[in-house]
Amino acid sequence: MNKGNSSRRDFLKNCATGVAAFGLAGKAWPEQARAGATPRLTAAGQAAASAKSRVVIARDPALRGAGTTVDSSRVLSLLDRAIQNLFNLDHPAEPWKKLVHPGEKVGIKVNALGGRGLSSSVQLVEAICERLQQAGIRAPDIVVWDRDTEELEHVGFRFSNGGNRVQCFGTDCLDYEDELEMYGSVGSRLSQILTRRCDVLINVPVLKDHDGAGVTIALKNMYGVIHNPNKYHPNGCDPYIADLNMLPAIRTKMRLTICDATTACYEGGPGYKPQYCWQNNALLVSHDAVALDYTGWQIIERKRAEKKVKTLEADQRSPHYIATAADEQHRLGTNDPRRIEMVEVSA
Repeated sequence: MNKGNSSRRDFLKNCATGVAAFGLAGKAWPEQARAGATPRLTAAGQAAASAKSRVVIARDPALRGAGTTVDSSRVLSLLDRAIQNLFNLDHPAEPWKKLVHPGEKVGIKVNALGGRGLSSSVQLVEAICERLQQAGIRAPDIVVWDRDTEELEHVGFRFSNGGNRVQCFGTDCLDYEDELEMYGSVGSRLSQILTRRCDVLINVPVLKDHDGAGVTIALKNMYGVIHNPNKYHPNGCDPYIADLNMLPAIRTKMRLTICDATTACYEGGPGYKPQYCWQNNALLVSHDAVALDYTGWQIIERKRAEKKVKTLEADQRSPHYIATAADEQHRLGTNDPRRIEMVEVSA
């Protein structure tokens, strides 16, 4: 794609073939009591702060039109409304110019692990790439990536490495760094895509249940940037997820999380099981990954209550790592609902 004259159709032609999404009807923001989840407030979360962490939930019930696939033009409009409300700016281009700067290399870390139906949607990624280019980022300086190229292709992305277009490939095309990066309980080799191809990281996870960690949204999506994620699943991934997100290459490059909640999963994750998914038709956007994860957790709990499924706490897999990420040692964000400004935007 060339800067300034790219189209969503061009992106789909060069970088993707499409992703199908399936599910049931979605619900809005849950009340704590109805969700059945008790927040674990931390000292960091209770401390005085100059501003609340804003989490924007943008919804469009007509996102799919009459079909099952997310509509490209509607998801671009939904993304615009979410980002404009996050930055409190009126024009769609303005927030992106504050987020990134010409000459920077931008990595869009998607999640393809869930397979077709429960992965970061091509249409959303296409919309992000369009806005990045309009903000002055060259197409070849954008890389859409995850751990494995084959997984990316399976969910609808098309391999692209070279040329004047958006790049799209997995860490398997480059490899991991030779040296371990360490913090707390974590010692891992980082993807060379992160360390060598990205100045800026935009996190595009999916809103879903996880059989061990409780939920997997923004923070856990970083398991896709290391060589040994299987090592860090004991004890509901706590404190491993929080420690991993403290690694400088992740923490200093992360600028924004755009959670794909167009199709969400309340049980049976992280793989795609259509009987436990629903068409939520929403995006969650925030600079604070902890606040976003806390918000997403509550949405999942609300759906579990609606479906008469016991809470994650009752299922002995409450996502305690969210509180750890907010504690005095990590301070990656807030899990205190009193310090989260939740903004809902509708089509």
